[in-house]
Amino acid sequence: RRGAAASRTAMAWRGAPLRTAAAQILRSRGIASCIDPSAGLTEEQKEFQKVALDFAAKEMAPHMAEWDEKEIFPVETMRKAAQLGFGGIYVKPDVGGSGLSRLDTSIIFEALSTGCTSTTAYMSIHNMCAWMIDTFGSEEQRHRFCPSLCSMERFASYCLTEPGSGSDAASLLTSAQRKGDTYVLNGSKAFISGGGDTDVYVVMCRTGGPGPKGISCVVLEKGTPGLSFGKKEKKVGWNSQPTRAVIFEDCVVPVGNRLGAEGQGFNIAMKGLNGGRINIASCSLGAAHACVLLAQEHLTVRKQFGEPLASNQYLQFRLAEMATRLVAARLMVRNAARALQEGQEDAAVLCSMAKLFATDECFEICNQALQMHGGYGYLKDYAVQQFVRDTRVHQILEGTNEVMRMIVARNLLQG
Repeated sequence: RRGAAASRTAMAWRGAPLRTAAAQILRSRGIASCIDPSAGLTEEQKEFQKVALDFAAKEMAPHMAEWDEKEIFPVETMRKAAQLGFGGIYVKPDVGGSGLSRLDTSIIFEALSTGCTSTTAYMSIHNMCAWMIDTFGSEEQRHRFCPSLCSMERFASYCLTEPGSGSDAASLLTSAQRKGDTYVLNGSKAFISGGGDTDVYVVMCRTGGPGPKGISCVVLEKGTPGLSFGKKEKKVGWNSQPTRAVIFEDCVVPVGNRLGAEGQGFNIAMKGLNGGRINIASCSLGAAHACVLLAQEHLTVRKQFGEPLASNQYLQFRLAEMATRLVAARLMVRNAARALQEGQEDAAVLCSMAKLFATDECFEICNQALQMHGGYGYLKDYAVQQFVRDTRVHQILEGTNEVMRMIVARNLLQG
């Protein structure tokens, strides 16, 4: 039977919506200053961080468990976020974007992720797609697609991975044969976030020979003849966003929907992923910060052997390690975000390092927080288990962490 003290530590959003990790972050500045996510930020950055944390606490966290359990894609909540400028954070203002920096974006996604990591992760993918169109599209394409994406009137999906090409993305087989002013697409994409529920698909396809130079990027819209979707996948986490295969069967797309030149698609995809890796690492940061706070409170109020768990030195040391890893990961992610924004030569490698380190470390932080909760951590009434499930996939997507190691090693050994 749960004791009164244990009950107070549940931190379940559906039962105690005001006692969310996001709300705790807002209240705890100056108390847990060593892990304060606002440390080192400008006043402007602190302001939109607070806006994002408020939104996470009030609009996302109270529904996080329900979205997970019922597999709800929270369209209206995300549109509310778009009204705050979170639908096209680093898209140019002339097409409805917020025009913020990569560091600003990281700060926002970290804050939102304290409320629901799964939903924020989808929003990061949507933002990446909008940025790709904004950056590599023509003026006509930018003004046709970006305003409705930035308002989240329409949602976007990124289509690179295929059933037979995951880490080896350059071997993709989806073909796009040129016929006059159109391409005819045939093939399929796997593990597509939002697939079937979203409106715009940024697709990497083969217009030329083997290898990366034969890949182009086209934008498809839902309802295009020949475009269909597989069954909704059943996943361990990320349940507030649907995942399906995207299938092309003689799918006709205007050449005017191609981003950039033929053969530029792989380069576009990789540049999108550099930012995507920072984004997903930022989502891991938010989840880990939430879990540190959940563990902190649990250790304070939960008693065993007549004393609070917080008096156990082993657990004190583990909490200290969690906090240290969190701050180290945050600094690495923010450093990579600045490098990407400034166009530094080593930006892609720094993004890979940040993604590798942050997603590995933050998952371990969440997992350790669950362990500190004991049996309660394994119950779905306690939010910590959802953070564990939602962050596990971050070590796989946007380039597996094994591939991140390859990128870093190659850079170190190339001379």
